[in-house]
Amino acid sequence: MGLLSDPNRRRALISLLTRLNTPICIVCYMAGVAWFMGLAFEPFTLRTYMSENAMGSTMVEERFPAGERALATGREFSAHKKRTGGMPVEWLMKTMQAKGLEVFTQRFSRTLPFPDENKERYMVRGTNVYGILRAPRAPRTEALVLSAPCSPGDNNNQAVGLLLGLAEYFRNQIYWAKDIIFLVNEHDLIGMQAWLEGYHHTNTTGTFCHSRGGSIQAALSLELSSDIITSLDLVLEGLNGQLPNLDLANLFYAFCQKIGVLCTIQGKLQRNDWDSVSGYSHAVQTMMLMVMKQASGRPWGDHGLFLRYHIEAATIKGVNSFRQYKTDATTIGRLLEGMYRKLNNLLERLHQSYFFYLMPSLSHFVSIGYYMPAFGLLAVILLLRALDLWVQLSTPPQRTEDGVTDIEPVRGVLSLLTPLVISHLTGVALYMLPIRFQEMAVEHFPVSETEAVVLTAIAVYTAGLALPHNTHRLLSGEGTEQGWRVLKLVAVLYLAVLLGCTALINFSLGFILALTLVPVAAFVTPHVPKVLSAFILVILSPACTLLFSVFFFQELQEMPISFQDGWLLFLSVISQGILDHSLYGSLVYPLITLLVYPCWLLFWNILFWN
Repeated sequence: MGLLSDPNRRRALISLLTRLNTPICIVCYMAGVAWFMGLAFEPFTLRTYMSENAMGSTMVEERFPAGERALATGREFSAHKKRTGGMPVEWLMKTMQAKGLEVFTQRFSRTLPFPDENKERYMVRGTNVYGILRAPRAPRTEALVLSAPCSPGDNNNQAVGLLLGLAEYFRNQIYWAKDIIFLVNEHDLIGMQAWLEGYHHTNTTGTFCHSRGGSIQAALSLELSSDIITSLDLVLEGLNGQLPNLDLANLFYAFCQKIGVLCTIQGKLQRNDWDSVSGYSHAVQTMMLMVMKQASGRPWGDHGLFLRYHIEAATIKGVNSFRQYKTDATTIGRLLEGMYRKLNNLLERLHQSYFFYLMPSLSHFVSIGYYMPAFGLLAVILLLRALDLWVQLSTPPQRTEDGVTDIEPVRGVLSLLTPLVISHLTGVALYMLPIRFQEMAVEHFPVSETEAVVLTAIAVYTAGLALPHNTHRLLSGEGTEQGWRVLKLVAVLYLAVLLGCTALINFSLGFILALTLVPVAAFVTPHVPKVLSAFILVILSPACTLLFSVFFFQELQEMPISFQDGWLLFLSVISQGILDHSLYGSLVYPLITLLVYPCWLLFWNILFWN
């Protein structure tokens, strides 16, 4: 406190920070990247542990015996699905009723804002079928959900068969203290969204669930597409980067260890040679896959939509990777039985463990207290740059021979407000025009609706580069030194607040944006070489960051693609992002278009200030 209260010491500190501003910023950036990369090193991580006392022990005896019968039921389900050309609603209802469940259906319909060419659908109509096993030992105020999507073709038939087998087995047990809902949803996420909205009476389509269980405490979504399973993969990433309580992942890992099931996360097996280069590289790959998936903001399984209702949920995927290790359906059924018996013991919602974390493996995690300093080291660069600009602006402006400053107040305000307003209007156009102009584009150009939406977005994005950087000259003439410094100070503080808020909601997205936007904010001035700097700004723009992320994600999955395939995937990611926002409420698309892109345009405007 004495350092800041003493004017001489305060001036000396500010002078030191401004004189060494650039070296400190470079060191902070390198330290932030190094800190983040070090998070995957096992000695720097925490070992997973169960925080919830009610689930602290896996000492329950799993007795599910009917794995082969469940697979036979799955084959019967597949035959009826082929016969009806979709969800065999009548057969599912009769089968669930025969197993002693209260069975209900929910019809839903949804019109997409433009056709989804990945799944070839526009007008979506379907039916969800769910059966409720009422709790015999409780007042039926709480519930658990086990779901399996009805996927096209031969996908996920085994999961539906196992779900029905577990329903029959659970019906004969008397220890359930919570309702258990067995849900088969059609049209994957769209059907799950309709069911959740109907169950919680929050939907806008007018379709409601005819009967409800208790308040849902936890949910698991099951995906099995083969009779032979070599490992089970746990999927955690949900809508807008939400994650379930870490105890749910710990519960899955604990029962996999107990029963002897091979388990993975991000499709990666756990390795014990953490002290070797290959072991560390494997952990980095696993963690980076989680970061990329979380940053996308899209739900990576049906479980992802439960999280917005504060329901802890995850997806368990059966993987057949032709390893020698095999797991039968009976073992998977026993694993699910054990997990549900533990969840049945909960006295309150899962809340004692972490909600913000990264996982380089299923046995280790990185908590928010460990990974946030990496982001903080990048964010402090913006504050240092803002301090440097504030000091420069605090010096008295030069005066002319007549004793008048070279900046008039009105011109200064116009030079600041004009790029701010036009940059954000460009962002609004990027957000609204692609869907609104799709019909016009289809009429005048030989493109489909989806191509029209994506190409319109790219056109508006590109046009934004030409609009803002000359706007201040129209009203105030030639740009001034004081003017661009004021604009950059506003832009730097704006970016700092924007990235900070984003990182609190979705750390992965905030960190990736900070990696690319912080260098832009730090070095751009009107006096740097224009051509080279413009090229660097474009490379570090949000669109190019997304393009590079597509290729990087494929490399992490060990499925490299050509530039042409990567470009097509990039266009598909754009259309999927717009659909995710329209259908499920993903915030990534409006965040990029309405806030991040306009903020980047401000720095583009500063580069071409003079």
